[in-house]
Amino acid sequence: ILPERGLRFVCERAKEILIQESNVQPVKSPVTLVGDIHGQFYDVLELFKIGGYPPHTNYVFIGDFVDRGHHSVETIEFLILLKIKYPSHITLLRGNHESRQVTFSYGLYEEINRKYGNSNPWQYLTDLFDYLPIAAVVDGRVFCVHGGLSPKMKRLDQINTIERKIEIPHEGPFSDLMWSDPDDIEYWGLNHRGAGYLFGSQVVKEFNHINGLELVARAHQLVNEGYKYWFPEESLVTVWSAPNYCYRCGNVASILELDGSLNRNFRIFRAVENSAKVEG
Repeated sequence: ILPERGLRFVCERAKEILIQESNVQPVKSPVTLVGDIHGQFYDVLELFKIGGYPPHTNYVFIGDFVDRGHHSVETIEFLILLKIKYPSHITLLRGNHESRQVTFSYGLYEEINRKYGNSNPWQYLTDLFDYLPIAAVVDGRVFCVHGGLSPKMKRLDQINTIERKIEIPHEGPFSDLMWSDPDDIEYWGLNHRGAGYLFGSQVVKEFNHINGLELVARAHQLVNEGYKYWFPEESLVTVWSAPNYCYRCGNVASILELDGSLNRNFRIFRAVENSAKVEG
């Protein structure tokens, strides 16, 4: 764990890098896509062991780095340091948990107070979260976003017009991109989460067609098999990268490797033995 002063310094340094990135950050293949990791630090180390460390492997992390797991502090600090050291080899996207309101209730705030003795580091980190890009697009063909789509955003250039350096709003397109989920419907439905929408096969088909995409890759939902394709065309995939989620779900996790031709390879992995251990 970084000392408080060191964390403040690296957060400021990371902001200088992130502010230069677009809301929809272009990324080149080959690249590995990572779903929710939720503070499961020892499983993140296993993920890197399987996928390779930057700069030998490029990554897009599709949000939800913190909360629920025991090691949100270690996880987010490690990712920030990797971002500073290898800025063009690792892309960190915002998830619905990269917000003040959610981290206050779901683990990060309490963990920081326990490990630092005060809440200043929470302030540094949540201020940094406001700078994270909303989405990424690999070779112009694979769209990566944490939650899903928005009825108010038909084109990628519309997403680039969002003012992102704010706390995630409760409603509107920014919120939809963080909170929405696919469902076996054609168009739009109400989301039981109380934020975002449910969206169906026709929505994804039209979005991919308008933007010249072949796949939407997102995270946000636990998948016991580590990943799940949606719709007859397999036009969307959920990638989940926290094995044995919350140390009790028993699920496997995956990362999605895209080679230089965007061929897909899912690497499945299980929780490491010491995943749930808490030091001290």
